[in-house]
Amino acid sequence: MSGKILIIDDLHPAFKQKAEELGYHVDDLPKITRAETMAVIAGYEGIAVRTKFKIDRELMDAAPGLKFVARAGAGLDNIDEAYAKEKNIQLINAPEGNRDALGELAVGLLLSIMNNFRKADIEIRNGVWDREGSRGWELKGKTVGIIGYGFMGSSFARKLSGFEVKVIAYDKYKTGFSDAYAQECSMEEIVKHSDILSFHIPLTAETRQMVDEEYLRHFKKNIFFINTARGEIVNTKAVLAALETGKIIGAGLDVLEAEKFPNLSEQSWYRELAASPKVLLTPHVGGWTFDSYRKISEVLGDKLAQL
Repeated sequence: MSGKILIIDDLHPAFKQKAEELGYHVDDLPKITRAETMAVIAGYEGIAVRTKFKIDRELMDAAPGLKFVARAGAGLDNIDEAYAKEKNIQLINAPEGNRDALGELAVGLLLSIMNNFRKADIEIRNGVWDREGSRGWELKGKTVGIIGYGFMGSSFARKLSGFEVKVIAYDKYKTGFSDAYAQECSMEEIVKHSDILSFHIPLTAETRQMVDEEYLRHFKKNIFFINTARGEIVNTKAVLAALETGKIIGAGLDVLEAEKFPNLSEQSWYRELAASPKVLLTPHVGGWTFDSYRKISEVLGDKLAQL
């Protein structure tokens, strides 16, 4: 096996090491810009990326010899999948590498919002001791509804197995996936029974803005809401409205419709979101731990060997 691979993002050295063992020449250039990449990509058989920029039609057209794109992460929404398929460019990703990190973060968000950790911590630091106002809810006996039962949804379900909850899961593209950790169900059952709702689906044309006011209105109970998937699947204003009415009791959001500053602060809903004591925010770190940094590259290396 031979050929050249360009790494344009910060990847753990395990991927480069594995690629070189397979006979590839690897240029590890995590600081390279898009313009610089466009100028040299014609000489490469593979490109490895995390989130730096989109691997789109323009870039693929500039790389006639490109055979594969290695995405160091779970989602492929920063790659034009349809055009890659048209050009016979193989896509490999590594959801196996960060599923544990994501599952643990989702549990952490859930426990935090159910027990008012953020509110209590801020109040104590400001001289307020409000025991009654910080009273929380127990997970035991609750029904957790999971939307999407791939690597991430199933990891979340496994992490919940010691909490004595009932886990139900809906996946539009899978059937027969009930296991020891979750029971397959319909969307109707999700909206009827869920006390907690957690999203683990990719961003597609179909899922973009899927969670809007009408979607949330169907839920029979007031719910705790977790999103560690992609921010664009959720209409943030709809979530804020549901928090206002109490339909959503608390929300843990690792992903947002707009991310990074100053883009985030320019959104019309940002100030209200940031001011809400019922919301816990993290900067898209689900799946991004010191451990997953290494595991993702190891998984990518293994998959490269199978091409």
